Amino acid sequence: MTHRCPIRGLMFFVHRYIQLLTVASALLITAGGLVTSTGSGLAVPDWPNSYGYFMFAFPFSSMVGGIFYEHGHRLIASIVGIFTIGLVVLLARQETRKWVRQLGWIVLAAVIVQGLLGGITVLFFLPTPISVSHAGLAHLFLSLVVSLGVFTSPGWKTSYARSTPINDQILSRLAICTPIFIYAQILIGATMRHTGAGLAIPDFPLAFGQLLPSTWTTAISINFAHRAGAAIVTMLVFAEAGHVLAHHWARLELRRPAVLLVGLVLMQIFLGGWTVLSGKHYVVNTAHVITGSALLATAIVMTLRVHRDRFTNDATREQEKNSSVQLPLRKSGIRS
Repeated sequence: MTHRCPIRGLMFFVHRYIQLLTVASALLITAGGLVTSTGSGLAVPDWPNSYGYFMFAFPFSSMVGGIFYEHGHRLIASIVGIFTIGLVVLLARQETRKWVRQLGWIVLAAVIVQGLLGGITVLFFLPTPISVSHAGLAHLFLSLVVSLGVFTSPGWKTSYARSTPINDQILSRLAICTPIFIYAQILIGATMRHTGAGLAIPDFPLAFGQLLPSTWTTAISINFAHRAGAAIVTMLVFAEAGHVLAHHWARLELRRPAVLLVGLVLMQIFLGGWTVLSGKHYVVNTAHVITGSALLATAIVMTLRVHRDRFTNDATREQEKNSSVQLPLRKSGIRS
């Protein structure tokens, strides 16, 4: 008769909980994208209440037009915040690695700051720096949650640990550079969205029918910078994925995100072009936003797996400490 380890079962529950929070966070970014794409940022002009109502007491019958998007965004944000508090509690009770518990607190701090930025955005009538910061932190929050999902996954704790460390300097550098450039591209995209520069260059893939714009304004410069950033990100993704597929094909934990990265970046290019050609249709525009976030999260998963040997948990340190103590005892003939 076999018995399941209760600790292992509880940690599996924590991992599933983080997966649920990841889905909720992605839904939150989607809702935020819809708010911006439909111009509904000030459809509910007060905060933290909605037209004087408590968040969860606002009548659903009044959720029409832009209010549906803006108040819906607030409801999802509140749920994500509650889930994040639950995550910190679960990690405090079940997680043995101190640095993972600390990362949970960072995630909680991020969602609190994100909520405050959202409120400031409304109260100060959508100031561009705050709106861009609000958008940028949303993608960073999702990436942090995804990182926790990687750290608590069964593969991270067992199967990856049995694999040979990846001593590949080229892949190591690509794995670090790729998410950095993707995040920079997300910030440029957020700046473009919140400054109304999305259609400053109205054609695609050319710019006013040529390779480079003949006229430069602030809006055109931001728009073209986003296009140039997309080209850089695409090259980095193909270089990283190509290197993995050519030199680390047997490593399933690397091959899967490599293939996913290529698929996501191609989808992102398609959606970016479609956004322009459709005149920034709100559904297409929002899909472009969430795909960018998925691309960043996948790149971070790849980075963490490539650099897994740099993460040493508390249990491993304790085991190494015990081994170093027992070794001289064995040499001296003393049994512990």
